[in-house]
Amino acid sequence: MAKALYGHVGAAPDRRLLDEVTRLRSRVQALEFEITRLRAENDRLAAAEADDLLRLTEPALT
Repeated sequence: MAKALYGHVGAAPDRRLLDEVTRLRSRVQALEFEITRLRAENDRLAAAEADDLLRLTEPALT
């Protein structure tokens, strides 16, 4: 069993697998950036909506 494990660990990594991992890491980074951008936009819109509600001169329910 030790020889089988050593052979598996000692083998060179598959180039296709390394390329796929690199591509996926890049995609994850892009998606994390998009999440950050969308959260900031959402916060900005929520603040603008709150400001609009505070500026109402008439009661909302009449």
